[in-house]
Amino acid sequence: MRWDRFFDDLEDQLASEWEAERAALDTEAERLRLSRVSLRERLLSFAADRASVTVALVDGARLHATVAGVGADWFSALEGDGGGAALVPLAAITELAAFHADLLRSARPAPQGSALAEKMTFGFAMRDLVRRRVAVGVHLHAGRLLHGTVDRAGADHLDLALHDAGSARRAAAITGYRIVPYGTIARVQVDATTPVPLG
Repeated sequence: MRWDRFFDDLEDQLASEWEAERAALDTEAERLRLSRVSLRERLLSFAADRASVTVALVDGARLHATVAGVGADWFSALEGDGGGAALVPLAAITELAAFHADLLRSARPAPQGSALAEKMTFGFAMRDLVRRRVAVGVHLHAGRLLHGTVDRAGADHLDLALHDAGSARRAAAITGYRIVPYGTIARVQVDATTPVPLG
């Protein structure tokens, strides 16, 4: 009788050790998986759920928005207060706040974005604005705001024709021109009526 109990105890102990080892391996595998999750993948999850987030940017601004789409190195945000849309380079994000459930969901394996969206760089989105000829507000890291129309979009910069906010780009309305490196842009604001690229 004692031997039966002894072997039962050994089996229970071995099963417990195997279970603990498997749990440790599962935990380590999850840590390894999480170490490979990018901010872009988290944003893809927010976009799939149409989650509301608060994004703090390098210029000190805070956007309360819904993630509408994600490109290669940027995302589009639809602002909740009817303020239009913003195209935000990922490098301009200093922090992102979301509801806890959305935050946890975003850490799970992300839905696959389109292969095309993975190739749509911030420059690609700026070239779309050139084609549309819409007035924009370009918010810079330093806190400056430039109003105008994007005339040209290069590999790492854009040419902006400056004019008053809300006015159309007309020769008589132009007050100057600026070359703006993408690396200095916190966000590009477009009005609510302008369709934005959805990544």
